[in-house]
Amino acid sequence: MFDDVRWRKSAHSSAQGNCVEVATLPDGGIALRNSRHPEGPALVYTRAEIDAFLRGVKDGEFDDLLGTGPA
Repeated sequence: MFDDVRWRKSAHSSAQGNCVEVATLPDGGIALRNSRHPEGPALVYTRAEIDAFLRGVKDGEFDDLLGTGPA
């Protein structure tokens, strides 16, 4: 399922490889995986789900997870 996709990760990823990789799938979905375990499972989301998550991140809705915002 993921043989013909291009995985990429953020330029902010750590040198130790602690990062998440994303890929656009042929059907328009978006897959996420742990870069340390590329042979492992990937989570697949719709574009609408990723859009909602990214909007929340940009709005600071998850800042409390890092201890930098209100809970």
